[in-house]
Amino acid sequence: MADEVKLLDFWPSMFGMRVRIALAEKGVAYEYMEQDLRNKSPLLLQMNPVYKKIPVLVHNGRPICESSIIVQYIDEVWKDKAPLLSSDPYQRAQARFWVDFIDKKLYDAGRKVWAGKGEEVEAGKKELIGVLKQLEEVLGEKGFFGGERLGFVDIALIGFHSWFYSYEAFGKLSIEAECPKIMGWAKRCLEKESVSKSLPDSKKVYDFAVQMKKALGLE
Repeated sequence: MADEVKLLDFWPSMFGMRVRIALAEKGVAYEYMEQDLRNKSPLLLQMNPVYKKIPVLVHNGRPICESSIIVQYIDEVWKDKAPLLSSDPYQRAQARFWVDFIDKKLYDAGRKVWAGKGEEVEAGKKELIGVLKQLEEVLGEKGFFGGERLGFVDIALIGFHSWFYSYEAFGKLSIEAECPKIMGWAKRCLEKESVSKSLPDSKKVYDFAVQMKKALGLE
C-alpha cells in the first residue's frame, strides 16, 4: 500500500519550511493542507491536541509533531535517499544540539526585531547577529553545516532566510554586512531546488509581517 502523507502547515512558518525541504529532498509526495492559525481546523486540533500548532506531518493517519522531530522522522522512514543526519552518533548529537540552539535563540531574537518596540528591537538585533556569528563559527570553511551536502542543521536554519529581509527592514540592519559567511551559505542552499521551491518570497513574508504588526497593535 502506498504511503499517505499529509502536511498541515502555514506558508510563512520557517518551521514548516523545514518539513517541506526534507520531503522534497527525499522525493516524498504529499498533500499540502494550509492552515488558518486564527481559526484552527478540527483536523489540526485532532492531530496536535497538545500544542495545537503547525507543522504536523500525518503519515498513514498517524501524526508527528514539532518540526525538528518531523525532519528526523522523515530521515529515518525514507532512509534510502538523501540522508540528512550522519551515521556517526557524535555527529548526530552535535547536529541536534545546534538545531536546538537555533530553535531557542534565533527565533526569539528575530521576533524581537520584527515584532518588538524600542529597546526590545535593539536587544533583538544584538542577539540576532550574535547567534548568526556563532553559527558562522560552527560552519567554518565547510560548504554546509553537515559537510559537503545539505543536512539537518542546514534544513533547520535555511527557513529563517525567508525572514532575513523582514529582520533587516524592521531592524535597520544588514545581515550581509554583519554575517557574510551565513549569506554565502544561504546562497549555496538556495541553489538546491528542494530549498528554492520550498521557501516563500522574502517580500511576501515582509508583507505578512507588516499585516501581523497591525493586527497585533505593535506599530
